[in-house]
Amino acid sequence: MSGRVVLAYSGGLDTSVAIKWLAQEYGMEVVAVTVDVGNERDFTVIKQKALDVGAEKAIVVDAKSRFVNEFVFTALKADAVYQGQYPLATALSRPLIASILVDVAVVEGARAVAHGCTGKGNDQVRIEVGVNALAPDLTIIAPAREWGMTREETIKYAQEHGIPVPVTKKSPYSIDENLWGRSIECGVLEDPWNEPPDDVWGWTKGGGLKISEPDYIELGFYQGTPVALDGKEIGGVDLLLKLNELAGKHAIGRIDHVEDRRVGIKSRELYEAPAATVLLGAHRALESLCLSRDQLRFKRGVAGEYADLVYDGLWFTAHRENLAAYIENTQRFVTGTVRVKLFKGSATVVGRKSPFSLYDYGLATYDKGDNFDQSASAGFIHIWGLPSRTQTRAQTGREDIPPAGAKNPRG
Repeated sequence: MSGRVVLAYSGGLDTSVAIKWLAQEYGMEVVAVTVDVGNERDFTVIKQKALDVGAEKAIVVDAKSRFVNEFVFTALKADAVYQGQYPLATALSRPLIASILVDVAVVEGARAVAHGCTGKGNDQVRIEVGVNALAPDLTIIAPAREWGMTREETIKYAQEHGIPVPVTKKSPYSIDENLWGRSIECGVLEDPWNEPPDDVWGWTKGGGLKISEPDYIELGFYQGTPVALDGKEIGGVDLLLKLNELAGKHAIGRIDHVEDRRVGIKSRELYEAPAATVLLGAHRALESLCLSRDQLRFKRGVAGEYADLVYDGLWFTAHRENLAAYIENTQRFVTGTVRVKLFKGSATVVGRKSPFSLYDYGLATYDKGDNFDQSASAGFIHIWGLPSRTQTRAQTGREDIPPAGAKNPRG
């Protein structure tokens, strides 16, 4: 296959090797595309590295604002957390990357797109399903899935071809970062019995557990979206940067998770998500004040479904759009302020208020000012318990009722 291929380029081991490999094996001109979603890297160096390795063209796309506003905050309003632990940091960035790959392919006249995902991971699913949904005529190439090299062999290939990579046999972690979180895998972490060594943590400082005084912050939300920190308006990107710093200082947001990948295997993953941990907790606390019992109950099911869709790479589907429309509607009155205590690895909600709060002090208090009509409770309980009393009278203590599992007398 000749022509151009647009490669999702991170500057890491697999994508750096992929530039050389695509030219050798496919004879294609490589356009390397690096998407900035808060990776905290020197993109000038990464761009030059792509060119030095052999890319015909290297492009860096600043997508931080789009990532936060269109993907992260949409998931935050959904309370989306995969299997109750993972805030979906990497998963949320992949549909955005797929969209940008397609856009660049159209502009550059490319016949194909490529990525550095292996055949074991979730990201191959997310990127390829996304690209297929947006541009089904594009060919997709997955070098790391095709070349059949082990990680050690890939490092050797890079060394033989003069490709500098930030991974060595001594430090073999695979790391992915964006504003919503940092994921770490490989190396000693592949044995779920091993305690994570200190060197895996980058954002959450071990010394944070020794800090003697907590920090308190106030987060302002407008219709489910965080818009203020300590009473001052702040943009989404700046808010996440600040919270990652503040909460990370207290070692908040460490996650050690054995999760079920979409491809059918279990994988031990480590995550650091200081800002996500704080915001998800604060958002749920505000929802508990502003949404009814039935809304909260139903939305918990929607949150799980939404998280699964994102994790499984089904962002560009009608089902996700349907759920997103419901979620957006639930957020109309989720406006207010939440006070959070940051201390010794925990983000604890210690206060919340809203102009749309369903909490009525006059109904809740046991002190002076109580206006709850307690005399109405007896009648309420009588009606509420009517079905269970009726069933008990009809089906309990009767000799003509056979025991469970009894043989049908009629054969």
